[in-house]
Amino acid sequence: MTTLLPLLAGLGTGLALIVAIGVQNTYLLRLAVTSSVRVVAAAVVVCALSDAVLILAGVLGVGVVVERFPVALVVIRFVGAAFLVTYGVLAARRALWPSGAAMRVESAAADDGVPVATAAVGPATSATVGAGRTRTAPPGPRRTDRAVSLRTAVVTMLLFTWANPHVYLDTLVFLGSVANQQGPAERWWWTVGAVLASCLWFGALGFGGRLLRPLFAKPLTWRVFDGLVALVMLGFGAALALGA
Repeated sequence: MTTLLPLLAGLGTGLALIVAIGVQNTYLLRLAVTSSVRVVAAAVVVCALSDAVLILAGVLGVGVVVERFPVALVVIRFVGAAFLVTYGVLAARRALWPSGAAMRVESAAADDGVPVATAAVGPATSATVGAGRTRTAPPGPRRTDRAVSLRTAVVTMLLFTWANPHVYLDTLVFLGSVANQQGPAERWWWTVGAVLASCLWFGALGFGGRLLRPLFAKPLTWRVFDGLVALVMLGFGAALALGA
């Protein structure tokens, strides 16, 4: 019980902190429904490993150092705010003028060998329908409008994670201080629980989000999703810029 209780406490605290609509989660969900397993797995590893490093650093006392250098957090705050606002504007643009998101869902599913209902968003082509009849699909985004590359996904996820000053305050300072309130041995089991929470959440969101591909094969779903992403990104960006 002395091992199980702190582990469960760390698991619960970690989940309470990361299970929310945020920049990491919305971007990971986007990757889950548009990208291959390899890209999603890399993004999940980046999220979970980053959290593990930050939690461990907090337990080891690095959070105290961060609190003593507020200027560094100010720089990170404005860099993160600029990045989030830019991404939010791009998301708003996609919501107002959608391009090939549904096509990317189809392409990613085809790469993974998963059948997904095809939305009528491809180039104009002729397909045989019945005996001797043809149907021409309406024009749309070209096949080159594909999911993001592995490198782009990893770099973007790293920016979403490390250019956010809240991650230092929440993970380094808050989780580190809570962990160090446990006993000398219990704090490490608490830390294991918090790290496990990150692994479970990001794994479930990344790989479980792929089940939503049939829904995201519809262009209207993407317009709604990108509209919400724009609100989240712009809101977080404004909050960072104003120091909230």
